[in-house]
Amino acid sequence: MNILLVEDDKRISDFVTKGLQENGFHVHLSENGVEARELLLSAQWDIILMDIMLPDISGVELVKLIRYKKKTTPVIMLSALGDADDKVDALDSGADDYLVKPFHFKELISRINALARRTKLKYEENNNSYSCGSISVNTDEHKVMLDHVEVELSPREYKLLLYLIENKNKVLARTQILTNVWGINYDTNTNVVDVYISYLRNKMKLNSGVLQTIVGTGYMLKEV
Repeated sequence: MNILLVEDDKRISDFVTKGLQENGFHVHLSENGVEARELLLSAQWDIILMDIMLPDISGVELVKLIRYKKKTTPVIMLSALGDADDKVDALDSGADDYLVKPFHFKELISRINALARRTKLKYEENNNSYSCGSISVNTDEHKVMLDHVEVELSPREYKLLLYLIENKNKVLARTQILTNVWGINYDTNTNVVDVYISYLRNKMKLNSGVLQTIVGTGYMLKEV
């Protein structure tokens, strides 16, 4: 986990950095708001630990800026200001948590882990992409990637691949595929499924170990 620590008090930054590194985190320290602003906008971080009282730009202003820029990185504010109004101001500006100095280091670790879990869960709930080995499908953009290179598929090929990847590692009967990809009224005696499976194998470079033929039944997209 990559953490950006924005803190101008060397005593505190040394303490926090050492403790985080001992717990397996990668930490980058920024000692002023101007430098932090560049790092916040130009790099990706898993968690931001933000001091409120910085010598140039306040932590609250920095949080407002990154939220304005649509960055959703979790932010924990670190501050000696413990009044309710200070906490409300920081949280309303876009911070996710607020920890009053001095704090127990175990509590900081606990809050970092809790935020990381919530962020991961939110990502999984909102994730509109599927993957199987080197194949990925983004349903928001209708984009198919193979080894990070986009592959152009026809609408029917895309729908077939999406159905297969949504049900990867499951045996799908030809009638199931027909119903879900072509529609319930499609002629069940047609070989259209086999034809489009062949198209996918060629376009996506899928060997028989990945897109498997299940004799007498149908097909399975296998993650190997």
